[in-house]
Amino acid sequence: MIERTSAAQDAAYERIHATEEFRTLKSKYLTFVVPVTIGFMAWYLLYVVCSNWAPGFMGTKLVGNINVALVFGLLQFVTTFAIAVWYSKYSAKNLDPIADELRAEFDEEVAR
Repeated sequence: MIERTSAAQDAAYERIHATEEFRTLKSKYLTFVVPVTIGFMAWYLLYVVCSNWAPGFMGTKLVGNINVALVFGLLQFVTTFAIAVWYSKYSAKNLDPIADELRAEFDEEVAR
Protein backbone atom coordinates (compact mmCIF):
# COMPACT_ATOMS: atom_id res chain seq x y z
CA MET A 1 0.00 0.00 0.00
CA ILE A 2 1.30 3.42 -0.90
CA GLU A 3 1.02 6.09 1.76
CA ARG A 4 -0.20 9.38 0.38
CA THR A 5 1.38 12.53 1.78
CA SER A 6 -0.01 16.02 1.87
CA ALA A 7 1.60 19.11 0.42
CA ALA A 8 2.34 20.29 3.98
CA GLN A 9 4.17 17.04 4.73
CA ASP A 10 6.16 17.27 1.51
CA ALA A 11 7.15 20.88 2.25
CA ALA A 12 8.13 20.03 5.84
CA TYR A 13 10.24 17.10 4.68
CA GLU A 14 11.97 19.19 2.02
CA ARG A 15 12.79 21.88 4.58
CA ILE A 16 14.10 19.39 7.15
CA HIS A 17 16.03 17.51 4.46
CA ALA A 18 17.98 20.71 3.72
CA THR A 19 19.00 21.33 7.36
CA GLU A 20 22.46 20.83 8.82
CA GLU A 21 21.00 18.45 11.44
CA PHE A 22 19.73 16.14 8.70
CA ARG A 23 23.13 16.17 6.98
CA THR A 24 24.77 15.40 10.34
CA LEU A 25 22.37 12.50 10.92
CA LYS A 26 23.06 11.07 7.47
CA SER A 27 26.82 11.53 7.88
CA LYS A 28 26.90 9.82 11.28
CA TYR A 29 24.83 6.94 9.92
CA LEU A 30 27.08 6.43 6.89
CA THR A 31 30.25 6.84 8.99
CA PHE A 32 29.18 3.78 10.98
CA VAL A 33 27.43 1.65 8.39
CA VAL A 34 29.86 1.81 5.46
CA PRO A 35 33.08 0.74 7.24
CA VAL A 36 31.32 -1.93 9.32
CA THR A 37 29.64 -3.35 6.22
CA ILE A 38 32.93 -3.42 4.31
CA GLY A 39 34.68 -5.05 7.27
CA PHE A 40 32.00 -7.70 7.69
CA MET A 41 31.91 -8.47 3.98
CA ALA A 42 35.71 -8.84 3.94
CA TRP A 43 35.49 -11.20 6.94
CA TYR A 44 32.74 -13.22 5.23
CA LEU A 45 34.67 -13.37 1.94
CA LEU A 46 37.76 -14.57 3.83
CA TYR A 47 35.65 -17.46 5.12
CA VAL A 48 34.37 -18.28 1.61
CA VAL A 49 37.81 -17.94 -0.01
CA CYS A 50 39.47 -20.11 2.61
CA SER A 51 36.71 -22.71 2.30
CA ASN A 52 37.23 -22.92 -1.47
CA TRP A 53 40.98 -22.49 -1.85
CA ALA A 54 42.46 -23.51 1.50
CA PRO A 55 40.67 -26.73 2.43
CA GLY A 56 43.73 -28.02 4.24
CA PHE A 57 43.77 -25.01 6.54
CA MET A 58 40.00 -25.06 7.07
CA GLY A 59 40.11 -28.78 7.85
CA THR A 60 42.76 -28.35 10.53
CA LYS A 61 41.43 -29.88 13.73
CA LEU A 62 41.62 -27.68 16.78
CA VAL A 63 39.98 -29.77 19.51
CA GLY A 64 38.53 -33.21 18.85
CA ASN A 65 36.37 -32.97 15.74
CA ILE A 66 36.18 -29.18 15.87
CA ASN A 67 38.08 -27.70 12.94
CA VAL A 68 38.92 -24.20 11.72
CA ALA A 69 35.97 -24.17 9.27
CA LEU A 70 33.47 -24.84 12.05
CA VAL A 71 34.98 -22.11 14.23
CA PHE A 72 34.96 -19.64 11.31
CA GLY A 73 31.33 -20.51 10.56
CA LEU A 74 30.22 -20.04 14.15
CA LEU A 75 32.16 -16.79 14.40
CA GLN A 76 30.08 -15.49 11.47
CA PHE A 77 27.00 -15.72 13.71
CA VAL A 78 28.82 -14.17 16.65
CA THR A 79 30.02 -11.31 14.45
CA THR A 80 26.52 -10.69 13.11
CA PHE A 81 24.99 -10.43 16.58
CA ALA A 82 27.90 -8.33 17.87
CA ILE A 83 27.44 -5.85 15.02
CA ALA A 84 23.69 -5.68 15.72
CA VAL A 85 24.32 -4.88 19.40
CA TRP A 86 27.07 -2.40 18.51
CA TYR A 87 24.82 -0.62 16.00
CA SER A 88 21.95 -0.51 18.47
CA LYS A 89 24.13 1.20 21.07
CA TYR A 90 25.67 3.54 18.50
CA SER A 91 22.26 4.47 17.15
CA ALA A 92 20.77 5.12 20.59
CA LYS A 93 23.68 7.39 21.49
CA ASN A 94 24.44 9.18 18.19
CA LEU A 95 21.48 8.90 15.81
CA ASP A 96 18.25 8.65 17.79
CA PRO A 97 18.52 12.03 19.58
CA ILE A 98 18.97 13.85 16.25
CA ALA A 99 16.24 11.81 14.54
CA ASP A 100 13.83 12.41 17.43
CA GLU A 101 14.46 16.15 17.23
CA LEU A 102 13.89 16.19 13.48
CA ARG A 103 10.74 14.08 13.81
CA ALA A 104 9.36 16.47 16.45
CA GLU A 105 10.06 19.42 14.13
CA PHE A 106 8.29 17.60 11.28
CA ASP A 107 5.27 16.73 13.41
CA GLU A 108 5.03 20.28 14.74
CA GLU A 109 5.27 21.80 11.27
CA VAL A 110 2.70 19.45 9.74
CA ALA A 111 0.26 19.95 12.63
CA ARG A 112 0.01 23.71 11.92
